[in-house]
Amino acid sequence: MTRTPASGTALAGLALFTSLGTLLCCALPAALVAVGAGAVMAGLVTAVPGLVTLSEHKDAIFIVAGAALVAAAVMRHMSRNAPCPADPAQAAACTRLRRRSGQMLAISGAVYAAGFFFAYVMAYLE
Repeated sequence: MTRTPASGTALAGLALFTSLGTLLCCALPAALVAVGAGAVMAGLVTAVPGLVTLSEHKDAIFIVAGAALVAAAVMRHMSRNAPCPADPAQAAACTRLRRRSGQMLAISGAVYAAGFFFAYVMAYLE
């Protein structure tokens, strides 16, 4: 089965989307409370009650997001030597998609690491 750069970009986008879930469930609440914005956090939970549900299931969220990141990284690694089309316009689009996929994967990894830090490490630093 041949993997296309577009499918790698879609998987990187999925990794970014799931990584943002780690920020919403864990990093955002911890950061707001850490800077003394507990009232803002209380207002946010009132406006978006789903945040509490996300926080209750943070382990599952981190597992799914981590699996999506690993899958995107493996996909990117496997397709690194795949040739782009011979047509110059399509080759430029292929190169652009590969670059964008790498950028999205790097951003996803940084977002995931920030969420992991606030969810699991920050509590032990106090």
